[in-house]
Amino acid sequence: MSERFAGKVAVVTGAGCVGPGWGNGRAVAVGLAREGATVIGLDRRPDSMEETAGRIAAEGGRFEPATLDVTDSAAIARLVAEVASRHGRIDVLVNNVGGSAAGGPVEMAEEVWDLQVDTNLKSVFLMLKHVLPVMERQGAGAVVNLASASGIRWTGAAQVAYAASKAGVIQLSRVVALQYADKGIRVNTVVPGQMHTPMVEARLARQRADGDVAALVRQRVSRIPLGFAGDGRDTANAVLFLASEEARFITGTELVVDGGMTVRCG
Repeated sequence: MSERFAGKVAVVTGAGCVGPGWGNGRAVAVGLAREGATVIGLDRRPDSMEETAGRIAAEGGRFEPATLDVTDSAAIARLVAEVASRHGRIDVLVNNVGGSAAGGPVEMAEEVWDLQVDTNLKSVFLMLKHVLPVMERQGAGAVVNLASASGIRWTGAAQVAYAASKAGVIQLSRVVALQYADKGIRVNTVVPGQMHTPMVEARLARQRADGDVAALVRQRVSRIPLGFAGDGRDTANAVLFLASEEARFITGTELVVDGGMTVRCG
């Protein structure tokens, strides 16, 4: 196993998971720790990070869980200050928090829209607000934000707030990448497609297939040219590449991880 992140300090939001298996945040945290990083894992539900912590501990990695609401600017400021004080630096930031809600402009309640935008987009803005000054002081850093195929294509369901906020993540990343390029900070976006993560069983099947997980999986896989669904580990592989020195000449762009789905949709 490589040591691409040996001596690095990485902050990963949404490092927990709604169930057992490979969610995006869990896979990213485990992957970074496996390759030498000290990982600060953030989630608003500390119990959701227990499996993440267990997997990392079993491999001898370093993981520090912290309970955090990533829409709370003051709480983020305190957390970032603590991490910077304890470790002296933050080398990698992965913004992974997100969630979807069904509906278009007419059906969706304003409160749902506001919550979606706060969770999916404002959280990225706030993490950048407080972490970028740390990276600027040290003269280097890599940020990877997670968007969604829904931010660039229609993916089969009306989820207007999710689509709009994830599209916003992509453009936010591009603008910040150019603003901070001369400061040694790279900012990129991973765009996952319809991955088979624990979220499928825990939430999406109830929303879209009356609880029939198998039917939902068949529906989702039917859209994927490769003929199978990836999982959080496929997302993590893309994140780790963009966060590593292997991607030193890459900034302000998107890496789509979707088995070809958005090409077909396009």
